[in-house]
Formats: sequence, structure tokens, C-alpha cells
Amino acid sequence: MEGAEEFMKYRSPLVSRYASKEMAYNFSDRKKFTTWRKLWIYLAKAEKALGLPITDAQILEMESHEVDIDFAMAAEEERKLRHDVMAHVHTFAHCCPTAAPIIHLGATSCYVGDNTDLIMLRDGFDILLPKLARVIDRLANFAEKYADLPTLGYTHYQPAQLTTVGKRACLWLQDLAMDMRNMQRARDDLRFRGVKGTTGTQASFLQLFQGDHDKVEDLDRMVTEMAGFKKAYLVTGQTYSRKVDVDCLSSLASLGASIHKICTDIRLLANLKEIEEPFEKEQIGSSAMPYKRNPMRAERCCSLARHLVALMTDPLQTASVQWLERTLDDSANRRISLPESFLTADIILSTLQNITEGLVVYPKVIERHIRHELPFMATENIIMAMVKAGGNRQDCHEKIRVLSQEAAAVVKQEGGDNDLLVRVQRDPYFAPVLGQLDAILDPKTFIGRAPQQVTRFLSEEVRPLLEPYKAKMDVKIELEL
Repeated sequence: MEGAEEFMKYRSPLVSRYASKEMAYNFSDRKKFTTWRKLWIYLAKAEKALGLPITDAQILEMESHEVDIDFAMAAEEERKLRHDVMAHVHTFAHCCPTAAPIIHLGATSCYVGDNTDLIMLRDGFDILLPKLARVIDRLANFAEKYADLPTLGYTHYQPAQLTTVGKRACLWLQDLAMDMRNMQRARDDLRFRGVKGTTGTQASFLQLFQGDHDKVEDLDRMVTEMAGFKKAYLVTGQTYSRKVDVDCLSSLASLGASIHKICTDIRLLANLKEIEEPFEKEQIGSSAMPYKRNPMRAERCCSLARHLVALMTDPLQTASVQWLERTLDDSANRRISLPESFLTADIILSTLQNITEGLVVYPKVIERHIRHELPFMATENIIMAMVKAGGNRQDCHEKIRVLSQEAAAVVKQEGGDNDLLVRVQRDPYFAPVLGQLDAILDPKTFIGRAPQQVTRFLSEEVRPLLEPYKAKMDVKIELEL
């Protein structure tokens, strides 16, 4: 059956199931090999401008065949030559017979290979950064909306002092803001490999220009600018330093760690029924348990974030084992680790944007959980009120201690509700403060400066970070799966 062949071999779910079309294209063969041809055209144009005998006709011929790649011919050439770059040189030359003698003139394989990788890394960041900005924007709106909604804080996943729903979201935002700055810096630090020759010495180009060092430097600068880079690395071996890959992928792995933490928090809160991710009208949570509303999106983010973090070991090990000017044991690994890191980051950002655009908060559930724990937390405030009313601090502490233990026994041993307040109200000792109990137990008196922290954090650190991406904020994410 037509089209059935694709189901007879493994397909990476990163592309077949999850990734955006723009990121999938960024690492596609089409993008890769048309970029190779663009680089050969840039090189020919610069060499011609600097005096080498290259004609306008040759360049026009190359430009007219920039995108019409015969992939079947290239594959056949590679089978014969066992060299991907030369296979595409021959394929390009086949449709450009006039330009054939000057294609790839003076260059080495890494001229197209490494420079294309740097272009793909740069363009990959340019896809990811607006997506991260949108996630931050949606979470910032969420934090602002719930800046003063009290909720139980948790340390060791045990109830602790109150915070607010918005303040907790700011903890997530702080991590993502760090990731944004790290990714932007990694993107801005990228340079072009340029034209460096086989071991980085530019010897072949110096020979082409008969010892004219200035022309070699001009060639490097011109090609770098044509490719859209402001700078080239001044020194390289045969390749650009593989530490560059470490720098790029570490920023993505760090993003993965942040998203894993955020989505784990959402999953924990979903179990408490305090917060839920969006749930479609016809979505099925479980094939066996029809009542279930599983946090599927957050679970997907955690699953893929682990993969993104794990990919970080590849560039670290690759950089550490590059011998002298270069060894080829980087190549096969980088074909996997570079695209997969960007594809995975792309997927989890799209998924997290979908989550943050539809997070559902259940204030009544949150309030009920607070009521269960707040009486214990309020004991110190009750003691202070009694002392102000003329009571003895030590006597009051002992009374509260006994009543608290009795209430805890009801909760833990009998499965009942926390009745500490009822016990306090029944005890004549506390008569002087009974009229103050409602004020003492107002949850908003337990959240400290959380709302003010949210306001300041959003205005000083989050909103300014999003300014460069304002024009790209309106894109919504609809998940197909």
C-alpha cells in the first residue's frame, strides 16, 4: 500500500509525534543541504570579489540550483565515495557544469559541515527563545492573578507555613528566567567557523591568494557576514571547539531540569486537587477508570525533560575526547545529540505553554486544606494574644500543647477533622481571646510579604525580560497529541 513503507521502520517520536514543524525543518536534510549550497555560493562570491578567476555566470548557475537537490543522486554518490560532503559536491557539480571547477574551492568538509551546524544552533535558539518567553508570560499572568491567594506551603512535602499560589509560580518563573538568560547568552556567544582550512591554519586560502594575508582575512569576514554572523572564531582546529556544543546544550539541559521541577509540582498539586492542567472535553484519563483526570501533559514534559538532561553527557564526553586538531568520533554522536536536544526542548516548551495557558485553580479545595492545618500553625499567635490579654506564656503554651496533641490524635488515629479550634473555644482559659480568633485565623495574616514579592519580582525581573519578544506573544499552542 502506498505510504505503508514508512511504518516498516523506526521513526523517532520526537519528529513523528511531537516536534513543531519549524524545529523539525531546522534539522532536516533539506535545510542542511540547501545551507551547504548557500555556503558554497557565499564562498564563490567572496573569492570572486577578492580577485579569483570566478565568473558571474558560474555564480548565477550555482544560485539557480540552490534548492533543487537530487537526493537520490547524492545518496548514490555517498554509497560510492563514502563521504557525504564530496557526494553533495558531485551532485551540485552535476547540475552546475560551468561552476563545477570552483565549487568548494580551497575548503574542507568542515567548511560546510560545521558552519551549517552553527547556523542550525543559532536558528534553533531563535525558535526556542520566543517559546520560552511565551511560557514565562503565561506563568507571569498566572502569578499576578493569584498573587494573594493563600495556600499551604510544603517543605519535605509536609505542610509548612502558608505562601500564595502566585508566589509559588514565581519560584518556577525565577528558574525559567535564569534559563532564558543562559540560552540568550549561549545564542549570542555563537560565532561562525568561517573559512579556516583543514587544520584551521587557512593554508589553502593563503595559497589561493598567493600569500596575501589581508585577502584571507577579508574572505573569512565576508563569508561570515553573508551567513548572518557578526564574528568568526579566530582560532579553530579542523572543527570549531566542541566546547561550543557543551555551552549550547547545557543551557537546554538546565531548561529541562527547570521544567521537570515545575511539572512535578503541578502533578503533586493535581493529586491534591488544588491545581489541574487543561483537560479536554472528550479526553480520556484512563481506559479502566473513567473518572480519572491524569496530568498527562505534565507527565510528558517530565518524561522528555529527563531525556533532555541525559543528552548533556554527549557533548561533554565528545569535547573531552577530541584529539589534537580533530577526530571523527564526534560526528555520529553529534548527528543525534544536537538535533535531539533542540527537538526535545521545543516539544516540552510547546507542551508547557499549553499547560500554562489553561491551568485551573480550585480555591475552595485550597481553603479546605488550609483549614485542616492552620489551627496548628496559629497556636503561636493564640499564645501571643493570650499574653497581651494578661495570661502567662508558659501556662498558655502547656494548655495549647495538650489540646494540640488531642486534636492531632483525632486527625491521625480516628481520621477525623482537626478540631483544635473547637477545643480552644470550649476551654474557659481562652475566654479572653475568643473574640479575636477569626482575625487570628485569617489565612492572609500568615502569607507575609508574598503578594508584594510577586509584584516586585514580576515588574523588575520578569516583564523586562520579555520586552524583545512582545511581537511574538500572541501565538497559541494547540497540541495534536
